[in-house]
Amino acid sequence: MIITALSTSSIFPFLYFMIRDFHIAKREEDISFYAGFIGCSLLVGRFLTSLLWGIVADRYGRKPVMIIGTMAVLIFNATFGLSKSYWMAITSRFLLGACNGVIGPMRAYVTEVCRREHQPLGVSLIMSAWGIGLVIGPAIGGFLAQPAEKFPNVFSQESIFGRFPYFLASLAISIYALFVFVICFWLPVCFLYCVPYRAVVECCLLLISKLLLQETLHSHSAEDKLGFNDVEKSQSTESKSSNSSLTLLRNWPLMSMIIVFSIFQMHDTAYSEVFSLWAVSPRSLGGLSFSTDNVGQALAAAGIGMLSCNLILYPALGISLGPLTVTRTGAVLSILLLTCLPFTTNLRGVTLTLVIDLASILQNMFSCIISIGLFLQQNRAVSQEQRGAANGIALSITSLCNAIGPAIAGTVLSWAQSRQNASFLPGSHMVFFVLNMVKFIGLLMTFKPFLVKPAQEFD
Repeated sequence: MIITALSTSSIFPFLYFMIRDFHIAKREEDISFYAGFIGCSLLVGRFLTSLLWGIVADRYGRKPVMIIGTMAVLIFNATFGLSKSYWMAITSRFLLGACNGVIGPMRAYVTEVCRREHQPLGVSLIMSAWGIGLVIGPAIGGFLAQPAEKFPNVFSQESIFGRFPYFLASLAISIYALFVFVICFWLPVCFLYCVPYRAVVECCLLLISKLLLQETLHSHSAEDKLGFNDVEKSQSTESKSSNSSLTLLRNWPLMSMIIVFSIFQMHDTAYSEVFSLWAVSPRSLGGLSFSTDNVGQALAAAGIGMLSCNLILYPALGISLGPLTVTRTGAVLSILLLTCLPFTTNLRGVTLTLVIDLASILQNMFSCIISIGLFLQQNRAVSQEQRGAANGIALSITSLCNAIGPAIAGTVLSWAQSRQNASFLPGSHMVFFVLNMVKFIGLLMTFKPFLVKPAQEFD
């Protein structure tokens, strides 16, 4: 999950400058338009293959999908950093999304390794892994992009990092992906032949590997372990008959949760795209004139807010108030925050930096408490045998909405930047108004008759 978040979020601080260097935009205000399509290309690829990866995870296990996804990040994230044209960048991001099917199986995995009373904390921990990626990813992208300009004494313009100014950030993430990929297969072998006390190390490493990625697909109940074959055969038959995608699509409590979750995710993805592009845009276009370092710092602060919410805030609120109440409260607070955000263009210096960092932290916290409750109820609406496919469907629909979000957001931002002197919602005010309308629609959909709770909740 950390690797997936790193590859997703690391491009936001430098995407504006990368599009500028491709010289595809004829005007400066058109850069946001082209950047939106790079942002959505990964999500289009994820939309087309998420259901397939979910079915594979249900049939062959969660672990193989995780390993293949890690390998995809290793290859295609590095390819993106080596892009010299707009279309190569789009293709690399598309393949990265299509070949990395980790998110759906991980969402199923977390509810399968936790007892019901620990599932809110388990979901928070898995989301915390995503939050860690959102902390580190923008920092890597912001600080390691254009190294020849920032560190001329270390990197020359003739070196590979001078000719490919965004490769170093991508390479750092790919190296981490390689490290995780090697751990999945050969960590015990590597350590057994280079350290003393071989037997002790072997036992420890085997124990760690079992705890880290113990397959949950074929886990059975206590009755199965005691040898009740009739029960096992009956469960197997029921599983096969109910595991079709058509059955899941007819499950309206599941589908209503997925649709509401997708609307909120579309908003969050569009906001992430808009925020980065708006922050680095010049003040003449209504932006903040931030550098890649400033954007990386703000996005890292946002990730810290998500991490804190996942580990501390949500486990307490989710139990005491209930997931839907927390979701609705987060949506209302987020709308109020985004309404105020365009007015920060009147600030300068340290005050502006502190306000933007605080706003980023709060926005991510609100988005986090919105998503966790819906995600948890989504997994409880289906049995274990259906969770891989259910999360595949959820990820497909969410990815489609997420793909639409950045493309539309980039287009709206490009249009808004050309109407700075309009009498109604000038400049960036229009962009954040559109974002708030999407979130308000999602808020309305959390009420009846649209959102329906499942008649039976599964552990």
